[in-house]
Amino acid sequence: MSFHGAKMADRRLQVFYTVAKLLSFTKAAETLHMTQPAVTFQVRQLEEHFNTRLFDRTHNRVTLTEAGRKSYEYAEDIFELYAEMENSVKELTGEVSGALTLGASTTIAEYMLPSLLSGFTKKFPDIQLRLKVSNTEGIVSMIENSMIDLGIVEGPVTNKNLIVEMCRVDNLVVIVPPEHELTSRDSISMDELMHYSFICREEGSGTRDVIMDHMTKMGLDKNNLNICLELGSPESIKGAVEAGMGVAIVSSATIEKELKLNVLSKLDLDPALERSFSFVRQRQKFRLRAMEGLLEYARGYCDPEKSVA
Repeated sequence: MSFHGAKMADRRLQVFYTVAKLLSFTKAAETLHMTQPAVTFQVRQLEEHFNTRLFDRTHNRVTLTEAGRKSYEYAEDIFELYAEMENSVKELTGEVSGALTLGASTTIAEYMLPSLLSGFTKKFPDIQLRLKVSNTEGIVSMIENSMIDLGIVEGPVTNKNLIVEMCRVDNLVVIVPPEHELTSRDSISMDELMHYSFICREEGSGTRDVIMDHMTKMGLDKNNLNICLELGSPESIKGAVEAGMGVAIVSSATIEKELKLNVLSKLDLDPALERSFSFVRQRQKFRLRAMEGLLEYARGYCDPEKSVA
C-alpha cells in the first residue's frame, strides 16, 4: 500500500473506531467534528474495502457485526501502537508536545483551573490544552465517550471502569446575606437548614449530589429540602443569596472575594461537609507523554506541600 493509501485507510479506521466505541454515528460525528454523512461515507468505504458489513443498524440501534468486532479489536491495537511509536520517537528528542482536552466541572473551572493552567502552559508551552466545562455528570460522560482526555470533577464518580484519583479536599459551607438572622451563629445543622428557602445547583451537579448524599447519610428526607431556586453556576447562586432570595451551600473556595467585601456571610455545617476534587480518566494501557506531563504537574498542584511554579 502506498503512503497515501495508508493515510486514507488510517482516516477510515479512525472514523470506524470512533463509531464502534460510541455505537452512535451522531456522537462519532460530534466527537470527530465531522458531518454525519461524512462519517457514514468513511465507514462505507471501509466496509467496501473488506466487502462485508461492520455494523448492524436496526431499530435505531447500532451494533457491531462479528467482522466489526474483530476490526475494532485490531483498530484498538493499531492506535495503541501509533501512540507508542509517537511517544518513543519524542522520548529520543526530549520533546513533550501534542494536544490534550481537559474537562472540568463548573466550580473547578471557575475557581481552580486558572491558577493550575497558567503555570502548566508556562512549563509545557508545546502542549495545546483545550477546555470543556460541564457539570460533574457531563464531564464523566465525556470521559466515557473519549471526548476528553482528563476530567477534574467535584463529586462521587460511580463508574468503576474509570480511574479516579483524589486531588484535594474541599469544604462546603452555608452562605447567607449579611443581614440574615443566621449571621449571629457559627454553625448550623442540615436539619435546621431545611426550614429556610434553599437555593441549589441543577440535577447532575457534583455539589448538589454531595449535599443530597450527605442528607441521606444523616437519615434526612431530601424531598423536605425547601428548594426555591435551581441555578447553573456558583456565581448565579451567590448573586441570588446576596439578593436575599434564600440560603445555599457552596464550596468555601468560591466565596473568598464576597467574604472580604462583606456581601455574604458564611456558617459551617455541623457535622462538617467535605468532598473531594478528583481527576478522572480512562484506563488506557498506554498514555501519551503530554498526558503524563499534565498529570504529574496537576498532582504537584494538588499537593500544597509541593511547589508548582
